Amino acid sequence: MSEWAATKSRRVLAALQRIGWRIARTSGSHRTLRPEGWPQYRFAYHDKEEIGPVILSEIAKHTGLRPKDL
Repeated sequence: MSEWAATKSRRVLAALQRIGWRIARTSGSHRTLRPEGWPQYRFAYHDKEEIGPVILSEIAKHTGLRPKDL
């Protein structure tokens, strides 16, 4: 069983912002996030879209997000 539970992308974006990621640019539903010390990351999900465990683990790999951050 995965340690990640499916959740709305709005919640994931809020968690990323809490751990230090900032929105650098926005183009439609595509947001380019940039923190200090990490390469930029393109977050391309609509706010009400459900993100599953596999995608959440991919986001975590690129951003340092942890299940307890949600």
